[in-house]
Amino acid sequence: MTVNRLRPRRSCLAVPGSNPRFLEKAQGLPADQVFLDLEDACAPLAKPEARHTIVKFLNEGDWTGKTRVVRVNDWTTEWTYRDVVTVVEGAGHNLDCIMLPKVQTPQQIVALDLLLTQIEKTMGFEVGKIGIEAQIENAQGLNNVNEIATASQRVETIIFGPADFMASINMKSLVVGEQPPGYPADAYHYILMKILMAARANNLQAIDGPYLQIKNIDGYKAVAQRAAALGFDGKWVLHPGQVEAANEVFSPSQEDYDHAELILDAYEYFTSEAGGKKGSAMLGDEMIDEASRKMALVISGKGRAAGMQRTSKFEIPEA
Repeated sequence: MTVNRLRPRRSCLAVPGSNPRFLEKAQGLPADQVFLDLEDACAPLAKPEARHTIVKFLNEGDWTGKTRVVRVNDWTTEWTYRDVVTVVEGAGHNLDCIMLPKVQTPQQIVALDLLLTQIEKTMGFEVGKIGIEAQIENAQGLNNVNEIATASQRVETIIFGPADFMASINMKSLVVGEQPPGYPADAYHYILMKILMAARANNLQAIDGPYLQIKNIDGYKAVAQRAAALGFDGKWVLHPGQVEAANEVFSPSQEDYDHAELILDAYEYFTSEAGGKKGSAMLGDEMIDEASRKMALVISGKGRAAGMQRTSKFEIPEA
């Protein structure tokens, strides 16, 4: 079975699984992904009922065009197995992924994979259809991120969880995602790059975590642009006001998208019989080759996933 593991995830909207009003509203927001949360957004006493609320909204709601994800509780709690069993048995046909928080070892991914397989077989679902999103939230998880990325073919994304991570390493800051005072460089660069390398080495997506100052859209954009510049695919949004910012930051500009598509068209022509079977050629004042094509594929892929339309066309040069 072929499953699309590279779904659009520019904006990943967190929605408390215990709040029907928020679950209703989320369906109409232009987020690429919505994850219905059973972990931090749910009080312990609300978790059992929230499982059934999530099942109801997955089955009866209109999530057209969105990647549908449920974040369960982590394996160190008493809630995880019941989260997975209730949600997947009840709404597996209308679920794309399970997000596992606080992943520290590859064995935790294997355990979730095995449980999902058991449920899929029992319920008659396609085995392997439901993906896994792995959230890295402490030093041990980061140290094991390469093994976590390869622990199951279900894994689709590696996610940075900044709040718990900052606490786990005693970072001197109370503002999630902002630079700690007294450190002149980017305190998150190593973390983000390690997650990105593990993701890219295994054809997975890399997602940046939340920015908690939800009314500070400029601050959100600045943090999102850091991750986007490195090559991350998207970022969490905690408030409807952040959705548009995420979609904008993680989409290419119209100029870059058009240029990428022109490179792909030009390279295809110049390497063909009609174009002279050239390994490299000139596109205007720019020389393009196979490396150019690979770089253009990244930009064009992001633009196509965002639904962008070309505003220019490649013209075959006159002989």
